Amino acid sequence: MENTANILTIAEIATILRCSKAHIQNAIRGKVPGSPKLTHLQIGRRKVVTREWLDEWMQVNKKR
Repeated sequence: MENTANILTIAEIATILRCSKAHIQNAIRGKVPGSPKLTHLQIGRRKVVTREWLDEWMQVNKKR
């Protein structure tokens, strides 16, 4: 069975990125200017993101 520690909730992502849950919701919807949508999986009304998807999204948004 796959390790569920790699599955993050919106609240956990907000804690990791030190931002609000609303900002994460906007990133998932693609409403953050200059950023692509954050890939997620929707289970009913709950949205989750794997650690790998979050890392990839952060790399794409990385400014040099």
